[in-house]
Amino acid sequence: MRKVVLVTGASSGIGLALCKRLLAEDNEIHLCLACRNMVKAEAVRAALVASQRTAEVTIVQVDVSNLQSVFRAAKELKQRFQRLDYIFLNAGIMPNPKLNIKALFSGLFSRNVIHMFCTAEGLLTQHDKVTADGLHEVFETNVFGHFILIRELEPLLCHSDNPSRLIWTSSRNAKKSNFTLEDMQHSKGQEPYSSSKYATDLLSVALNRNFNQQGLYSSVVCPGTVMTNMTYGILPPFVWTLLMPVIWLLRFFANAFTLTPYNGTEALVWLFHQKPESLNPLTKYLSATTGLGNNYVTMQKLDIDENTAEKFYQYLLELEKHVRVTTQKSDLQS
Repeated sequence: MRKVVLVTGASSGIGLALCKRLLAEDNEIHLCLACRNMVKAEAVRAALVASQRTAEVTIVQVDVSNLQSVFRAAKELKQRFQRLDYIFLNAGIMPNPKLNIKALFSGLFSRNVIHMFCTAEGLLTQHDKVTADGLHEVFETNVFGHFILIRELEPLLCHSDNPSRLIWTSSRNAKKSNFTLEDMQHSKGQEPYSSSKYATDLLSVALNRNFNQQGLYSSVVCPGTVMTNMTYGILPPFVWTLLMPVIWLLRFFANAFTLTPYNGTEALVWLFHQKPESLNPLTKYLSATTGLGNNYVTMQKLDIDENTAEKFYQYLLELEKHVRVTTQKSDLQS
């Protein structure tokens, strides 16, 4: 039986590169593209099948920033499959990123200049908004929509005799300083992307504590600094033209500059081949690239307190209850 691999955000960037690499690694998998835009998804599916004639590639429509869409997609997946072997939780947003010019110039003349470029720490702010579900968009898209998807798909994931895997696209920008239990959706801050990625790390730790014995394992990955549509939206095109030679030079001093989506998927593909029982749940796996373009994987201890992770998990469960009650009322009224 083919292993079933679900990838969210599969139509571009890291998600698309991951799909290509997974099929190149193992064309016997059943690859399911979980995408918001069905036109793009169909084009991606056609290209993947054309490159791997024996591949089995299907599509499910899901927008993780819309809980109704998540519930519909989960229902469809449960009708199609008896189990899921892998879910790559990759879809994410960084809305309206703004560069902090003062922090940039201050960092350029400090000893932390390479760290600043590797992590974008303090460089980027975003303007978040509230969705139709009443949640902050970055939190719902990057964290809670995926959490609800996992909860809905538990019957397909929890098999102690044959483990399933959750692999999250996190970030080096996941900073503890940008997350608090008092403001888990980062409604009062200016760095919701960093906060959401730290929340992802917390959730992964909590999922391992609560589900390993049921055969479900979770890992987090950072793809490095990758040039995608999300990245290019931060600065005007002419600025990127000026910066790219500098960024290529920095690769000789810092391995975080993976730059291409293909390189960025290195840790994701590496994890695909690992036995989950052998992995440390408190480790983040980082894609890395040398100055000469060779890819490898490094590891970083998560800056996580397990009690905080459990409290965050309990908060999500309470929020889930509220969402389900609201959804049921909405269904009755319609």
